[in-house]
Amino acid sequence: MTEEGNFRFCTWRYFSVVLFVCILFSGEVFADAPADRFSAGGYFRIMARPDLEGGWSRLGLWNISGRLLNEGPWGALELKLDLQQPTPGTKDVWTSVHAKIEGGSVRGADVHNGALSEYGLTQLYLQAGNVLFEDVIWQVGTLDYYYGDLGLYDMRPAELFFETMGISATWTSPHVDVLLGVGDSGYFMRRDQYSTILTAGGGIRIRVVDGLELGLGGQFMFEPAVEGNRFGPHKTPLPEGVTYEDFLRSEVVKKFLELNPGQQDQFPKPIPVSTYSYKAVAYLGFGKLGPLVWNNLFANFLKRHPDTFVTETQAGRDYNIYLAELTDERYQLNVGNEMQLRIIDGIWDVTWGALLGWDFNRDNTVSASEDDRLFYSFVLRNQFYVTRTLHFLAETSWAQEISSQGNLWRAHHDSVFKSQDGLANTEGLEFGDLDRRNTWQLKTGFVINPTGRGIFTRPSIRILYGLQYSNMHNAFGNSFVETLDEFNEFAEKTDRHWHSVIAIEAEAWF
Repeated sequence: MTEEGNFRFCTWRYFSVVLFVCILFSGEVFADAPADRFSAGGYFRIMARPDLEGGWSRLGLWNISGRLLNEGPWGALELKLDLQQPTPGTKDVWTSVHAKIEGGSVRGADVHNGALSEYGLTQLYLQAGNVLFEDVIWQVGTLDYYYGDLGLYDMRPAELFFETMGISATWTSPHVDVLLGVGDSGYFMRRDQYSTILTAGGGIRIRVVDGLELGLGGQFMFEPAVEGNRFGPHKTPLPEGVTYEDFLRSEVVKKFLELNPGQQDQFPKPIPVSTYSYKAVAYLGFGKLGPLVWNNLFANFLKRHPDTFVTETQAGRDYNIYLAELTDERYQLNVGNEMQLRIIDGIWDVTWGALLGWDFNRDNTVSASEDDRLFYSFVLRNQFYVTRTLHFLAETSWAQEISSQGNLWRAHHDSVFKSQDGLANTEGLEFGDLDRRNTWQLKTGFVINPTGRGIFTRPSIRILYGLQYSNMHNAFGNSFVETLDEFNEFAEKTDRHWHSVIAIEAEAWF
């Protein structure tokens, strides 16, 4: 099949999925459904960002400095069809089906060039209200639930059941909502190496008074041991004389055979075990106090689920090393706050955000990694209203990441020669000569908001310039060759700590 024919086939396939979702459970042809029973909405952002410094059209490496100029294109389409419409003022039964298709590629805007493989049916669920119990909403399918957005960072720290397919029930009232859910997260987390991961949890949201909200929630994930299931949780005990450092270097089998020559068939067999993980979330929202429009504070603490296995090859033979015991002590703490302020009504608005994260791995006590670090950042966005629709945006941010177990980043183009305590070590457990990465960004330009004033008012058309300084060399996505081999014709001879981009962007909810 030609490339054009394959594109047409993929387009028709995805169109068919959308059409199927729209008529699912409807009991009648979609075209015959009353217009007010069907609704569609969504979101998109698209941009052209010429990068004259060899980068990939993003100012920095990730959203720790704020989402603006640090993320790529995105599109989302949300569909809803009422199967039984709710009757206002009654407790009658109602049902609806929902679907969401989203992804991050547009032709000419990113490396995937609009490939439909970058999109997916990320949510599909049926809701039914007042069935069995009044004021209870049942949901079957995907169960994603969150307390709100950290808009400047495009993050949702207080989120539950993102990975889960199952059933939930939410009791709603004017002041309290209570959520309970149960399901399976195995396909999301393991994909083609599926193993059942039972998930259960819940949350509560309390609207104390107008302008004050509280939320608490949590989920627990359990992966049972199943003897004979090669993708189920197992552990491979490290043989005597083999250390965690050998595992990090991918030299477990090599070290075992050095200590036990000729015993290839005696490498330890995997032992089935059960594994678990969990997450706790909290939310505090308050506002409508003078210049304070609203403040969102989110937090989560989680234990990450253990990994499955890695494969090492020695003397042409593959050995699987199962990781339940080697990756079961990884934890994260994340706290994010966002405050919206109206400094001068109709002239100047400010949004301030802060993010704190702590990752620690009790299994790894010898190597620098992103599993053992502290990071924090601050983002301040100002929007000045020249007219009702023409605005001036100025945003700045400061971020620091601290590696708790040695050097993790490079300060110079030749830092590869200084990878352990200032000494060269090609097999070292450190990387470069920095244990702290500092990033400063400035973004400024004009915004056209056809619908009026507001930092988060959409649609928006933005013409921006972004500038970044980092103490890390090449702290942005790029295609530079890092090797210092004398035969490398693209060798770098200078350090790069500054980076800038220009951008023409559009963003809208619809």
